[in-house]
This record gives sequence, C-alpha cells and structure tokens, in this order.
Amino acid sequence: MRQALLPLLLVAALLGGCSTSEPAPAPAPAGGAAALPGPVPADLALRPVPGTAPAAPAFTGALTDGTPFTAADVWAERPVVLTFFSSWCTTCASRQAALSELARAYQDRVVFVGVAGADQADEVQEYLRAHRVEYPVVLDDQQTIWRSYAVREPPTVVLVAKGGALLRGWPGGLDAPTLDRRLRELVLADQQ
Repeated sequence: MRQALLPLLLVAALLGGCSTSEPAPAPAPAGGAAALPGPVPADLALRPVPGTAPAAPAFTGALTDGTPFTAADVWAERPVVLTFFSSWCTTCASRQAALSELARAYQDRVVFVGVAGADQADEVQEYLRAHRVEYPVVLDDQQTIWRSYAVREPPTVVLVAKGGALLRGWPGGLDAPTLDRRLRELVLADQQ
C-alpha cells in the first residue's frame, strides 16, 4: 500500500510546487499618460511673448494609451514643442534620438509633444521604443491636427509659447542643436 501511495504523493508534491503565476503585465505604451510632464519648475524663466504672435491652433486628441490630451492645458503652464512625425519617415528617425535627449534635458521646463500622423499605432510604438521617446505622443490618424498646422509631410517642428502663442514652425524639422538654440533665443530667459 505504501508503494502505491508513493507515486501519488510525488505527483501531488510536484503539482503543489508548480507555480501558476500570471504572466507579467505588458509594459505601458510609450507616449502615454506616464509621459505627461510633472510640476512646473519654480525657477522657470521665460522671455516675453511678442504681441504680434498669433494663437496656436488648439487641439484635443488621444495619447498612445488612449488618455485624452488637450494641448491648451499643457501650454497654459509652459512652452511646448510639437514634433510632427511618422514611423516611416527616415529623416524623423535619423533625428529622433537627439530630439529625445533634448526633451529629457528640458524636462518639465519645455514640454515636447509628438503628433504621429499617417501611421499605425503598433508601428508608432515600435518607433517610440526604438528611439527612446519619453514624451507624450498624440495619435492623429486622420491628420486633423496636421492640417490645422499646415503640415504636409513629416518632419515638422512647431514652437508654442506659454499661453498658446504660435512662435515659429519649421517644415522639414530641425536638428536638436538648432532647436536647442532656438529655444534659448525665443523662449527661455537666462537658462544655464
């Protein structure tokens, strides 16, 4: 009888020792709500906005994780750099790593917001992860936001002042060192 119970006890011990843990949750989508800016730094010093600057087209949309996004809420507190891109854009890809690094350098002082158009959500995710994009990204499937900013093709960079004044746009985009200089000239006052 003991010999008959031994195999059953072994099976029970093996089954009892097996872990039925659930698979690890998928990582949060890049460019989602987790990428929204933190509090405005107390020492943020900005240049005055030219009185002749027109209002930037306000827009709403959804971030890559589906979180609603309202541009005016972000630029009410600080300047915003809009980067219009697509995952298939080779110029965008060649400049993105440096732009991502610049966005990290200006974290919370100037908010970078990507606007992905003419693209598929899964391809945008691959692009964001490959280029370490850590700022919020709005999906513009129908290119409604693109049209409101007269973007015909990527890349395009647009600079919006705190309060929503449209300071400057660059069809064809900018490299990171040039954008850094323009931010210091147009937006930031006495930044080290």
